[in-house]
Amino acid sequence: MFYQRPTYRAVTRSPHGSLLPDLEMIVDRERLESILHDAAYYPGGNASLLVLPRNEAELANIVRSYPRILPIGVQSSLTGGATPMGEVVVGLSRLADILEIGRDTVRVQAGLPLSVLQERLAGDGKYYPPVPSYDGATVGGTIATNAAGPATFKYGSTRAWVQAITVVLASGEVLDLERGQCLAHPDGYFEIEGASGVLRVPLPTYRMPGVPKSSAGYYAASGMDLLDLFIGSEGTLGIVTEATLRVVAPAPALCLALIPCTGEAQALEITQKLRTLSLETRRARHVHGLDVRAIEYLDARSLQIVREDGSDRRNGFTFRPDVRALLLVHLELPAEYVERAYDDLAQALEPEASNVPLVSLARLLDTFNVLDETELVMPAEHSRAAQVYALREAVPAGVNARVAQVKREQNEAITKVAADMIVPFEHLPAMLQLFRERFERAGLDYAIWGHISDGNMHPNLIPHALADIKAARQIVLECGRVVTDMGGSPLAEHGVGRNLVKKELLRQLYGEEGYNQMYAVKRALDPERKLAQGNLFF
Repeated sequence: MFYQRPTYRAVTRSPHGSLLPDLEMIVDRERLESILHDAAYYPGGNASLLVLPRNEAELANIVRSYPRILPIGVQSSLTGGATPMGEVVVGLSRLADILEIGRDTVRVQAGLPLSVLQERLAGDGKYYPPVPSYDGATVGGTIATNAAGPATFKYGSTRAWVQAITVVLASGEVLDLERGQCLAHPDGYFEIEGASGVLRVPLPTYRMPGVPKSSAGYYAASGMDLLDLFIGSEGTLGIVTEATLRVVAPAPALCLALIPCTGEAQALEITQKLRTLSLETRRARHVHGLDVRAIEYLDARSLQIVREDGSDRRNGFTFRPDVRALLLVHLELPAEYVERAYDDLAQALEPEASNVPLVSLARLLDTFNVLDETELVMPAEHSRAAQVYALREAVPAGVNARVAQVKREQNEAITKVAADMIVPFEHLPAMLQLFRERFERAGLDYAIWGHISDGNMHPNLIPHALADIKAARQIVLECGRVVTDMGGSPLAEHGVGRNLVKKELLRQLYGEEGYNQMYAVKRALDPERKLAQGNLFF
């Protein structure tokens, strides 16, 4: 009789490839020094072995051979999740090929940097949307955290763009998962059939926040896809080696508008108008409408950092002293309008102006009296666009430099304290007010920036003493409770990693029962806690 496998069951296979000679196993202290921390500079990093596998078989053998494994990409994590704590570190930089480019998909290996992917796709007129602000991150790293970036407002987070993955499990066996092929049993579990029998994986029953992005532990939903359990699992359930990603074709042309604002209130009002017009454009499929991909925000303290460090002058910007907030709008243009550039956006208000999206943008900005101060960067102005992005990145770089200076001069225990929270857009003014009130009540120095079109903000402490760290951590936890009550997520796009405050935010979000349900998934797929042991869980 023909056997039909249940749709809630996936079957493992043996790894492809063979164990080749000369596997690169690095024990040199000087070379290991370069991987002892990620972008969060989480303290205490240590490792005695870095291994660089070249195929599935080598990776699977490593996983089977060592008791604790930490997979890493380029270590751009902002949570300490890619900081080794004695594990065997498995670097995926040798698994970095583009395997196939299709009409609307691309199949790649996990170690591929997104910048390389975007450059290759651009040559074919294609575009991969959910890239974080740092495009040097790898495909595998962004899948591991369900990363999201500026374009979430239009395109969503990484999860929505992953069509298939290949993942090496803690057993060394391999799963090939294609979206739609393995869906959860109505009673809330998956089954994985492997060499040792059938394993049942229970699903958590907590409700995830209903916001555009959330990197907060294991995905859970009725009838969910098994593929989604691994997306956002931060390397704790398996190591992704390959992915098939959906892409946009043809790639839309992008122009930037840098809008100086008198303050937060004006920035929020302009954002609300731009969001409304763009959502209507997409709802009505209006090919000539205003179509904003993303809006980013810098507050007054962020601009002060830019001025103090000279980043504005180095990149050719001059802002009036009364500018108290900055918006960076990413606007998509239909191909027919790309060549209709203006030396000044105000020209779009002249009678002969014919670039319809820019006319709409100019009219809106004119009503707020910010048109004359707005700088427009058209799609072909690559060098100027790079300066705009450099100005944006100067803010987190400036905060990091201040943290490092205080750490050197005062106390090695001083670390970065920042939040990554998102709320439904209608609650964004209240969340911003919450951050300001809590930080200012404690007498702390801080800056706020983020993806304002998503309702996702990053308040960052600028410490002046060790006592500031403890106070700021408590504020982040308090704000996390309120954000959760607003229907938001206190863990929007950076993940949890090893960060103790973020781990507590995760437990606050789902409660003790939900947290334990999540750990039950970990125990089922990785009973020996072999993979990324310090991530997510205490």
